[in-house]
Amino acid sequence: MTCPTPTTPQNVRRTTDGASVRRRVLHGCIYVLLSVWALIVLFPFYWMLVTSIKSYGSYNAEHIPTLFPSSPTLENYMDAFTAVPLADYFLNTLIFTTVTTALMLIIIIPAAFAFSRLQFRGKNVLFTLFLSLMMIPSELVVITNFVTVTNLELRNTFAGLILPSAASVFYIYLLKENFSQIPDELYWAAKVDGTTDLKYLLRVMLPICRPTVVTVTILKIIECWNSYVWPRLVTDEEAYYLVSVGIQEIRENGFGRENIPAMMAAVVVISVPLIVLFLIFRKKIMEGVARGGTKG
Repeated sequence: MTCPTPTTPQNVRRTTDGASVRRRVLHGCIYVLLSVWALIVLFPFYWMLVTSIKSYGSYNAEHIPTLFPSSPTLENYMDAFTAVPLADYFLNTLIFTTVTTALMLIIIIPAAFAFSRLQFRGKNVLFTLFLSLMMIPSELVVITNFVTVTNLELRNTFAGLILPSAASVFYIYLLKENFSQIPDELYWAAKVDGTTDLKYLLRVMLPICRPTVVTVTILKIIECWNSYVWPRLVTDEEAYYLVSVGIQEIRENGFGRENIPAMMAAVVVISVPLIVLFLIFRKKIMEGVARGGTKG
């Protein structure tokens, strides 16, 4: 029969030190793996940037690609705005993104408020039908929208680009879940004070759920900026090309397939606004996503 080891300050300290060492080693391994993964993820962006500042001649003369250009140049960036109408593509994309995002917010915020706070007959059935729309394959929606827009003669118009993207069932659901987390007592207290539903929505619910609203806005901007399939279907005139469609036009009729550095410069110019937007609002996006995944 063995006697238990007596608990002494030295034993407690030794156990604590051992746990601390294991924790540090574990954290060190995690940081190393995250650093390696970050390098893997960021390397394509670095390669895109490095290639964009190489001249056409030096790029073609490289038998083995170099990670650091010997004679960097900004000529490719000047060509991106002079050889092709990239500025026009930017303007079209800015109009499309701004109007679509604003129109979506005007639609989804009152819809989320109605589903989360108002009481009306058939609310749960209607919301279930809304959620069931998320199960429909996106390809079927594209076909239906294309036929509708064509019949309405809205092809090659901003209205044809914007209207099919002006609402989102997922964003309605996300906002509805956040609005539902606000205590009902605030709503009834506001009603007792004579506050209208619109004033309550604007002055109480939106400030409380601001991170989620910001997250939805940023995600919609990114979605619009990267949109390709729908703009490609409904626009065949260069005057309405977005940057996502215009980059293919640049490749075919602008710089040519072989001028990779100029293509990379155009891609860098197109990617910078989204990268800057994410860096500015990254904390709000993470906070909004975390709030959207919390119930109660």
